[in-house]
Amino acid sequence: MILHPGAVGYDQWLALYRGATPRLDPACAPRIAASAAAVARIVAKGAPVYGINTGFGKLASVRIDAADLATLQRNIVLSHAAGVGEAMPVPIARLMMALKLASLAQGASGVQPATIALIEAVLARGLTPVVPAQGSVGASGDLAPLAHMTAAMIGVGEMIVDGAIIPAAQALVEAGLAPLTLGPKEGLALLNGTQFSTAYALAGLFEAERLYRSALVTGIVSTEAAKGSDAPFDPRIHGLRGHRGQIDTADALRAMMAGSAIRASHREDDIRVQDPYCLRCQPQVMGAILDLLRQAAATLITEANGVSDNPLIFPGIDGAPDEALSGGNFHAEPVAFAADMIAMALCEIGSLAERRVAMLVDPALSGLPAFLTPKPGLNSGFMIPQVTAAALVSENKQRAYPASVDSIPTSANQEDHVSMAAHGARRLIAMAANVDSVLGIELLAAAQGCDFHAPLTSSAPIERVRALLRARVPTLGDDRHMAPDMAAATALVVDGLLLDQAGSLPGLAA
Repeated sequence: MILHPGAVGYDQWLALYRGATPRLDPACAPRIAASAAAVARIVAKGAPVYGINTGFGKLASVRIDAADLATLQRNIVLSHAAGVGEAMPVPIARLMMALKLASLAQGASGVQPATIALIEAVLARGLTPVVPAQGSVGASGDLAPLAHMTAAMIGVGEMIVDGAIIPAAQALVEAGLAPLTLGPKEGLALLNGTQFSTAYALAGLFEAERLYRSALVTGIVSTEAAKGSDAPFDPRIHGLRGHRGQIDTADALRAMMAGSAIRASHREDDIRVQDPYCLRCQPQVMGAILDLLRQAAATLITEANGVSDNPLIFPGIDGAPDEALSGGNFHAEPVAFAADMIAMALCEIGSLAERRVAMLVDPALSGLPAFLTPKPGLNSGFMIPQVTAAALVSENKQRAYPASVDSIPTSANQEDHVSMAAHGARRLIAMAANVDSVLGIELLAAAQGCDFHAPLTSSAPIERVRALLRARVPTLGDDRHMAPDMAAATALVVDGLLLDQAGSLPGLAA
């Protein structure tokens, strides 16, 4: 896939997350070369410039001799590779590298063309640095994780190759690559930036979009199971409020329910005047989630196409001097806010789905047999899957506390306000996994509820979803081992297979 730095769209970042290999647009070469040449001229002048011939952070006032500039850059990488915890998942680590590639290639970071070429080659050859996922506070760049990424490229640390972890130096040699030799500014350029936080936030966003769409499917199956009304999806209702996400969501729900014989069976003699909120307010809740995710996507795609290095290099034009400007683009506050928004969205997707499961197992609310079993009492049916869903939702509520409201001073108070974007983004994957399981449980419960309405059938999309599930999990009669059924249903959610049956659903791509 050709990467055009500064102009990479949502679908392209999603493709990279799913395994596409980036190839840099050759048109970037002049900008990269001009930036590297500007750094060389700045070094030749000898004037103090942060990160090029000075120490870092609180040590910025310490001048470094010209003979030690290469050592300075190597030292910052080795000293900052101080992360802990489990390694980044390979898809997210590769996305982080692609983000760094796109940032450096914009010609504002002063790195050599050979450095850019090595990042590109490491990705192309399927090498992934082992990067501990804990240790960044989301300001001054994601220093520790990006240092581990960079250390692997200078031959220190480890890489993952075909699922095996081997020494980085060995991985490079076996791939026919030479370890990187860092020039002035390059260590800092590779370590500075929000690429770790942004990669995790984008991964969370991609999973949240899939879950939003999947919850529309499981939610409409639950609506049918409970013999809910499609009147709340009438476009006139949502047009009067005007929120785009609400309108789009109602359209999708209404389309999935169209032609249902189950719905037609109770259209004239509905006992309930109004359905519970978990059914009736799906457009309002899920539509707000869609709007929130679209806003988070706009922020993260802007961030992914930006440059978050420091200092930034501006080559002189028409006789003007080269400039290295110190600023704070490494501060990941936009990413932290976006991650907090995604966390709230994930929390609410699961929360609403769990309420639908609770409604379905309660005969007073659903009109179905207690706990969706033909012989309640002798059998417990879906009693405990609902408890599991409740536990997962509660766990997500605890994880959804905003990370961005926290800060802790670092680097001897030089870096006195930080974003906590790294933690805020990293939690999203675990939250998404919890929602996967909640939706898997809802799919089982909703399909079971629909089975009680036989021989009546639902709409074509819903019947395709039910058939997909029933090919893997039969209707529950007497109690049986529930965990395998739940795992099979959850796999359909994780793999996005429900979406293939549901028709067109709203999403985040422009």
